Amino acid sequence: MLETLGEANIAALIGLVGGIALGLAARVGRFCTLGAIEDTLYGADDRRMRMWGIAIAVAIITVHVALYLGNFDLSQTAYLDRVWNPLGTIVGGLMFGYGMALSGNCGYGALARLGGGDLRSFVIVLVMGLSAYFVMSGPLAHARVWLFPVEENATSPQGLSQLFAQMGVAPLVTGLGVGLVMLAVALSSAEMRHSPKHMVWGAVVGLAIASGWIGTYWVSVNGFEAEPIETHTFAAPIGDTIFYFMTASGNSLSFSVGSVLGVVIGAALGSYSKGHFRWEACEDPRELRRQIFGAALMGPGAILAVGCSVGQGISAFSVLGFSAPVAFIAIYIGAAIGLRQLITGFAPAE
Repeated sequence: MLETLGEANIAALIGLVGGIALGLAARVGRFCTLGAIEDTLYGADDRRMRMWGIAIAVAIITVHVALYLGNFDLSQTAYLDRVWNPLGTIVGGLMFGYGMALSGNCGYGALARLGGGDLRSFVIVLVMGLSAYFVMSGPLAHARVWLFPVEENATSPQGLSQLFAQMGVAPLVTGLGVGLVMLAVALSSAEMRHSPKHMVWGAVVGLAIASGWIGTYWVSVNGFEAEPIETHTFAAPIGDTIFYFMTASGNSLSFSVGSVLGVVIGAALGSYSKGHFRWEACEDPRELRRQIFGAALMGPGAILAVGCSVGQGISAFSVLGFSAPVAFIAIYIGAAIGLRQLITGFAPAE
């Protein structure tokens, strides 16, 4: 298969399949970062937040079982290969969360809404992808590295499994322990246990994240070309996809491009299946201005945090990176501030 299709195309296909599953989860299962936070803070319903817990738990368990079976290598992932910069994670997470609230979506959510016909999300996707590149490798790249230094090839543990492994605890034990505890907490609510839809789609998301790690590792080990070991995240990959569309004749497909397109396709399929697909545009210039500003914050925020709500919130969690819980909390706080501003304002109650 590798000889016939090539490593890059196989990686893109792996990303496409996982992306379709994520797109379906967003449109059919209503899996959404901002929606989960908003439901928890203002809707007295934490089921979608518990879905997030299930997704993380399933991803952790699957990845560590794959590691035990020799089908994955933690040390080669971006979240564990570079030295963690806590300040970058916190600042980037706050920026991303606040921008997500202003935009009404994260990058993943915007792609899912685009698949449902929302043209406002198309603007958010473009601005987020371009702003991420602006800071990652564009005019502000040197300033980013100066303010938030990046040190590759970490020699000390950057994740919980790596740390405990140095103490003699097998990574499988750590992964199963953390994953099962998170799963138990997520299912501790009777309301959640009586909602199969939330449980199933949460598990689908976790498996999609794990499939990216395991699939690209297989390509890396068995192929002749050097392919990065990666999984789903939606900041720089959106920029990668835009760049690919502009240079496809002299460029190759990648996991990122497959992942982004997969979410849009999966969301479109999910929307059509439920009869929800319809073209929408923004009729209020002030709303669009706010969304563009939010998207312009999300791109750089995700680059500083080395991941978005999915990249850090699930993918980095799946390998038990130290950065994951810190980034998740920062994104949550940033989103809570943004939602407070939009829903109630900052004026004190009278």
